[in-house]
Amino acid sequence: MKIIVGLGNPTEAYQNTLHNMGFLAVDALAEATGKPIKKAECSSLTATFSVNGETVVLAKPLTYMNLSGDAVKSLLAKYKGTPDDLVVLYDDIDLDRFRVRARAFGGPGTHNGMKSIVASVGSDRFKRVRIGIGKNQFDLKDYVLSRPSKEDAERFAVVFREIAAVLKDYLKHNDFELVMRTLNGKEC
Repeated sequence: MKIIVGLGNPTEAYQNTLHNMGFLAVDALAEATGKPIKKAECSSLTATFSVNGETVVLAKPLTYMNLSGDAVKSLLAKYKGTPDDLVVLYDDIDLDRFRVRARAFGGPGTHNGMKSIVASVGSDRFKRVRIGIGKNQFDLKDYVLSRPSKEDAERFAVVFREIAAVLKDYLKHNDFELVMRTLNGKEC
């Protein structure tokens, strides 16, 4: 069982913002696997399929960022998963723009979506892939809800394709150490 969740905010108003990097990354994985994320369940949009006989769920919570944990908890319950089955993709202001960092577990940092997940599932022992958006002189809320320039959006698309390729291999080989070795510190 693997549940890969991309964090973001639903609705057109938030589409393609820096805070929706997780949605965009999981969309790239859905495209790479040919499994569109469109089924509504557990306060999320999902795609469910098998790789090597193992169930894989790709998900985009529809609860808004600060309540992401509610959707993740529902998904884990429905699919009888544990935090160890979970991989969360999300934006991170503490990483330079276009840098990626994967970790097998850890605290939520300053990210409210991650804080919600840790509180809801009662553990920080789940995998995550952080997508660097860097810091800016703007108000944090205004910054994370802004859209990248056309040039930056194109670079982020490369980042998402790289993450998707590595996670597609993870689905086949179940080796998160390889994900970390491949992605950590990488700037795309």
